[in-house]
Amino acid sequence: MDHLLKLLDCTPEEIASILDLADQLKYERKHNIPHRHLEGKSVGLIFQKSSTRTRVSFETGIFQLGGQALFLSSRDLQIGRGEPVQDTARVLSRYLDGIMIRTYEQKEVEDLAKYGSVPVINGLTDFCHPCQVLADLMTIREKYGVLKGLKLCYIGDGNNMANSLIVGGLKAGMSVSIATPENYRPAKEVLDFAAGYDVFSLTEDPMKAAENADVVITDTWASMGQEDEKEIRMKAFQGYQVNDELMAAAKPGAMVQHCLPAYRGQEITEKMFEEHAAEIFEEAENRLHAQKAVMVTLMKK
Repeated sequence: MDHLLKLLDCTPEEIASILDLADQLKYERKHNIPHRHLEGKSVGLIFQKSSTRTRVSFETGIFQLGGQALFLSSRDLQIGRGEPVQDTARVLSRYLDGIMIRTYEQKEVEDLAKYGSVPVINGLTDFCHPCQVLADLMTIREKYGVLKGLKLCYIGDGNNMANSLIVGGLKAGMSVSIATPENYRPAKEVLDFAAGYDVFSLTEDPMKAAENADVVITDTWASMGQEDEKEIRMKAFQGYQVNDELMAAAKPGAMVQHCLPAYRGQEITEKMFEEHAAEIFEEAENRLHAQKAVMVTLMKK
């Protein structure tokens, strides 16, 4: 594997390998065992969308691996003034050992990889969020010991998280149920992929989707850049909330995941968030370990 652009590109074996390495790196970190696999390496972090977890976890992660991060805001790069992405890719490839980009269009990530000559990591696009879902799978596996055979349920907007959870969950051997309003379904490319799996289901009924789920996942109803749609979305997603009633349909002891930031009282109740806070913040921590595993996999060559 040369890049992490989307989980659709990854084999089940590649996903499993990253998760195994993430577990190892997390163990070593907890026991103060040095793992400076990327000594002297530099990764550029391009942010066209702001972030808390992505920036801090990547900057901290590369430091712990012995390398350094360069924060590259779109306001500070010529790409923000109209320089073609292919030129930016070719220039940065001569300075850096890897590039992480968090942006809007998936094509921009794909073009960076196409024209550059160093590994490119997708830190988030409107289409997918592979780094987050690797952390989610890692967290679920920590609780249950396995992924294969578990049921993953996602409630809410058919956004980048839904897209990546469908692909990642199915490739990991899980059954996946998705509940979204009709006009907010996941991407056609992802649904076409999922159509090849008889353990995938898409419904407008959150209670049906949550039946016997081992893990229930949700996300904000209005993602970054969708603020002007907030009122419309508040109406469309009424009933798509992780609450006591919904969790009663899931398996007893089912876990809850949320990629954060969470808006209590909207996609999840305050009570349900706090009851599952340990799992949610373990998931947030695992962004660090999963992304370190991605960087080592791609940049240690």
